[in-house]
Amino acid sequence: MGILDRHKVIEKNASLLLVGSLLVVAVGGIVEIVPLFYLENTIEEVEGMRPYSPLELAGRDIYVREGCYVCHSQMIRPIRDEVERYGHYSLAAESMYDHPFQWGSKWTGPDLARVGGRYSDAWHIDHLSDPQSVVPESIMPPYSFLMNRFIEPDHIEDLVRTHAFVGIPYTDDMIENAQADFIAQADQYSDWDALVERYPGAQVRNFDSSDGISEMDALVAYLQMLGTLVDFSTFTPDASR
Repeated sequence: MGILDRHKVIEKNASLLLVGSLLVVAVGGIVEIVPLFYLENTIEEVEGMRPYSPLELAGRDIYVREGCYVCHSQMIRPIRDEVERYGHYSLAAESMYDHPFQWGSKWTGPDLARVGGRYSDAWHIDHLSDPQSVVPESIMPPYSFLMNRFIEPDHIEDLVRTHAFVGIPYTDDMIENAQADFIAQADQYSDWDALVERYPGAQVRNFDSSDGISEMDALVAYLQMLGTLVDFSTFTPDASR
């Protein structure tokens, strides 16, 4: 009896097939799961990563609220064409402070994991206000209303405190100064030294060039930060992971 004929015995017997399937799943599960118990941390720590500043955090909430993740992923896979188009493949550490993370592979629009610094603030304003004015073939809807929706800093401390509650390492100092940092980041003439000390690499300026802190300010601040915190010229992957 050949090997294929022997296999027919299992295929024709539901009980044997069930037992065999369970054994295969059990072995695969053991191989995948058991090694995790011997790792102190499954996310490789990467220099430069930090929690979002209050303004960036507010911008990220707007990004999620408006469903930007539906058309734009933030996960560059280690595939040649993706790396050549978007930059270094994404690291798990880059999403360690995300609730929820913005991974995915749905590319109605380009991946945004490395969009920070690629375009000017003015380009982002134009693109968000009238997408087709800068990308004629775009099917993205306009978000010009963000310019006229202003954010009061009253709830910012609660927002930061909530993220600290779920495990983001915001310190008491960060929470206490959340409102001040929120205001300072949107004004390049403010006293923002303490802000940058708490959030290294935070970009400080009036992002939409208009009075007040609008939702556009927050969203552009978030977009301009994406992919800028890790210096990949000095990054060496940890082979043990």
